[in-house]
Amino acid sequence: MKFLKPKFWENKTNILAILLIPFSILFYFIINLRKYFVSPKKFNIPVICVGNIYVGGTGKTPLSIEIANDLKLKKRNPVIIKKYYKSHKDEQMLINEITDSVILNKNRPQAIEEAERKNFDIAILDDGFQDYAIEKNFNIICFNSNQLIGNGLIFPAGPLRESFSSLKRAQIVMINGEKNKMFEEKILQISKRIKIFYSKYVPVNLDQFKNKKLFAFAGIGNPENFFKLISENNLNVQKKKIFPDHFDLAADDIKKMIDVAKKNDFELITTEKDFYRIKDYGFNEIKYLKVDLIIEEKNKFINEIISHL
Repeated sequence: MKFLKPKFWENKTNILAILLIPFSILFYFIINLRKYFVSPKKFNIPVICVGNIYVGGTGKTPLSIEIANDLKLKKRNPVIIKKYYKSHKDEQMLINEITDSVILNKNRPQAIEEAERKNFDIAILDDGFQDYAIEKNFNIICFNSNQLIGNGLIFPAGPLRESFSSLKRAQIVMINGEKNKMFEEKILQISKRIKIFYSKYVPVNLDQFKNKKLFAFAGIGNPENFFKLISENNLNVQKKKIFPDHFDLAADDIKKMIDVAKKNDFELITTEKDFYRIKDYGFNEIKYLKVDLIIEEKNKFINEIISHL
């Protein structure tokens, strides 16, 4: 998704959102029509899907990595399945840096078949809730408490990839951020059997940025979440710059930011995901905020997954 999310995605009564509703109806029709032309394939190993219905920025990749690591502690042999996109090298490099148990392929079913041949015993789909070619054993849907479902409308009038009612296919909803009882009730109206869990990002290298003037930039699904996190931790951000998600930053773009930072005695800070996108340029002036994903009731969460495998 190489564009900045429009602000009207948060406001159902915005005139642009209203004007785009006919296109959303068409999009919804096409999405649902696909279900009738695809026969989901069942695999010899269980398939866990970590997906979303909100377009980008809900924390699927960190959660997929965390699940894989925890399942290894349970003596399982999981692999993360990531659909290959040339523009998503940031996420791919990040996963490869943290774990060697990942398979990239433009075709997810082929990737799962490769996982079977390599004797992995669980496939974790990083995204793919809308991939109807795969029969999943377990679906986890991610939300961020800052956005939730936005204006609740389907793309392009809103940020949803499919309707909120699609949660009926999920077993778990993972909300990253603050607790929201009203949203929990809305979820349980779709299905009483859905289990709801919470997680949060905790910075681990804050001392590196204390007492410094920062120039923060991000090109992720919801960059405002990154800016909010550094603000909540009392870092002194003097300047911000936002790029579209997965934006392919050129060396000249980075040099311009470095020049601004040097001129104003700022230190450049970005997300870990953005850092891996530009890592190969070798600019030592750029640092990233490293975060750990903390899952509340983690043992209960992992055991809930295992019970369905």
